[in-house]
Amino acid sequence: MKIAVSGKGGVGKTTFAALLIRAFNEQGKHVLAIDADPDANLAAAVGIPDAKSIVPISDMKSLIYERTEVMPGSIGGFFKLNPKVDDLPEALSARLENIKLMRLGGVKKGGSGCICPESALLRALITHIVLSRNEVVVMDMEAGIEHLGRATAGAVDRLIVVVEPGQRSIDTARHIRKLASEIGLKTIALVGNKIRGEKDKAFLEKNLSDFQFLGFIPYDDALVEADLNGVSPYTVTTEAKTIVYDMISRI
Repeated sequence: MKIAVSGKGGVGKTTFAALLIRAFNEQGKHVLAIDADPDANLAAAVGIPDAKSIVPISDMKSLIYERTEVMPGSIGGFFKLNPKVDDLPEALSARLENIKLMRLGGVKKGGSGCICPESALLRALITHIVLSRNEVVVMDMEAGIEHLGRATAGAVDRLIVVVEPGQRSIDTARHIRKLASEIGLKTIALVGNKIRGEKDKAFLEKNLSDFQFLGFIPYDDALVEADLNGVSPYTVTTEAKTIVYDMISRI
């Protein structure tokens, strides 16, 4: 199963992705977790030891040079567009129980995009992970789907967009669906987060009535405290874990 998780910054996207990853792990699944959001720290949310020491792949200059034959930072020129990446998930993953985690990092770019060796390596890696790996894959994306392309979109079983009660979150969900439709990714569902009561749930259902909701996670101070304290939300007692388990059964 290949799952991509996206949503506006601050909606609890990484918290949800971490709960999903730990729930799959608890079920005995082998999980490959991909932190594809440069502004997030999925490793800490999952509970990976020494999470801050994990080096993003986009910062591994010697690896990028070895695989693409061009130094990072180079724009244009000739480099391998399909570098060898099939060994990287095993070689570069941080581990916790049945979970392997990779942090992609960001690619500095301007204008409409980046044709650079870092981008080529990350795109090749994502293509391999989505098309060729046989474990559960959960990708914590940016507020979009930048790392996915037409080659991989069809193999993603579900794009889950996390939303909270608020107009900007709603606008982001619609923008993400537009981006997804442009590459042929149609299996999209929403998760409502930070729900304070029936009024919040009704607000989202009314304003996003043309989406499928997998479920709703109530606002919980314990989840906020876990984030502030840098501990995994899976280690605290919350209703969210039960709700995420129910979502898995329906994905």
